[in-house]
Amino acid sequence: MVQVDNAHETVLVVDFGAQYAQLIARRVREARVYSEIVPNTITAEEITRRAPAAIILSGGPKSVHVEGAPTIDDGVYELGIPILGICYGSQLIAHQLGGTVDRSGRGEYGRTELHRNTQTSQLLPQDVTSGDSVWMSHFDAVTQPPEGFSITASTNDAPAAVIENVDNHIYGVQYHPEVVHTPHGQELLERFLIDIAECRADWTMTNVIEESVDAIRKQIGKGRAICGLSGGVDSAVAAALVHKAIGSQLVCVFVDTGLMRLGEGDQVVETFQRTQGIELIHERAADAFLEALQGITDPEDKRKIIGEKFIRIFEQAQGGITDAKFLVQGTLYPDVIESGTSDAAKIKSHHNVGGLPADMEFELVEPLRTLFKDEVRTVGTELGLPDEIVWRQPFPGPGLGVRIVGEVTPEAVALLQHADAIVREEILHAGLEREIWQAFAVLADIRSVGVMGDERTYARPIIIRAVTSEDAMTADWARLPYDILENMSSRIINEVEGVNRVVYDITSKPPGTIEWE
Repeated sequence: MVQVDNAHETVLVVDFGAQYAQLIARRVREARVYSEIVPNTITAEEITRRAPAAIILSGGPKSVHVEGAPTIDDGVYELGIPILGICYGSQLIAHQLGGTVDRSGRGEYGRTELHRNTQTSQLLPQDVTSGDSVWMSHFDAVTQPPEGFSITASTNDAPAAVIENVDNHIYGVQYHPEVVHTPHGQELLERFLIDIAECRADWTMTNVIEESVDAIRKQIGKGRAICGLSGGVDSAVAAALVHKAIGSQLVCVFVDTGLMRLGEGDQVVETFQRTQGIELIHERAADAFLEALQGITDPEDKRKIIGEKFIRIFEQAQGGITDAKFLVQGTLYPDVIESGTSDAAKIKSHHNVGGLPADMEFELVEPLRTLFKDEVRTVGTELGLPDEIVWRQPFPGPGLGVRIVGEVTPEAVALLQHADAIVREEILHAGLEREIWQAFAVLADIRSVGVMGDERTYARPIIIRAVTSEDAMTADWARLPYDILENMSSRIINEVEGVNRVVYDITSKPPGTIEWE
């Protein structure tokens, strides 16, 4: 396992079950300060050993008064480390240190007007004035701060919206500075990080690349490594980073399932074999996958079959690389957070398409495991990967197999590839490719009546799905302009044989999921 020798100061984001915990950590990194998310069960002793430059207590869904509400070790407040509490984190500071947290009669949700009580606040940016809007999401509120704290801002339903203990470097804000809906929110975080905690702000992707290259070379030495390329940004950047470190000691295996987006298989080969000069084993296996999927309609069965077939073909491809002891994976920091598992020395599962056999004993090389997706894209750009790879939208491991509702046939794949290419081309032409998290087509297993050229048709519909998101844990349907949707619909019906109707999915996640299967 690659372990980067992280000489950067660390800010610990203590997670109390907030939907915004990852966003807080990302905002800290945007201030060029390294951050990690830790559980609220962390002890003062554990924090002392880690010696963070600052601590941020996240929001959370519970009230400090309910039974079983999460807390933090009281000793944390005695460490002398600067602390910032956000929403629930601010309430917890007040509750644990002797202040009062009450239900004000009604909560505040969404944009709320902030009233500044003083111009001498150490935490609030000078540009924050009374009447500015902030983003709230709470029912409880601090009504009386603990001894030694001053109230520097309030709202109509949060009398202590910002509390500060300058002597002990402990601060709390009831609102959410980490969300884009709060003007000057990033400035507030940077005042806490840079001015109060005196962090050096030296976390850059250039440094990450240099440190990762050193760590990879120390781990692999003169050994050989293989990387299973999926065509996505994560495995691509991981491969490019490892190749920068060990050059020809890396071999990539690209299993072309035939279930990728139009032209992507050739693009992967062009990028890595010809442009990047990486040794690449290209396994063209479309026929094998389509044969295995004949007659299969259940989405879980399709996933299992695709995963199993991928494993078998990957095994065959890497079988000739007898001296490879290391397996490169594009694991990201959100994967680490969500898994909740400790580091493992041997591979147990493949992060894209189902479990690799337990007897495939490789030592993992995961150079991206401390990075968020936006940081991975920056690393990819600095490594010279083309935008077509770096800004490629997320794509499910089973590929189009789970975007074809019903049986996966060669005809269905070709139809969907064509329709999907039109959707993505129109997004690109509109300049929205970096604003939309995912935009794609789905082929439904139904048929409807239509009229084309004065003739009756009975053909399949294409569903267009486009969402905005920051981490895919939640997503909102994209409000695409009508003219873009019209262009997509007109082109698909006119250019893709077998389609006579186009519909747009306006379901958010939750309650739906981004993918259809």
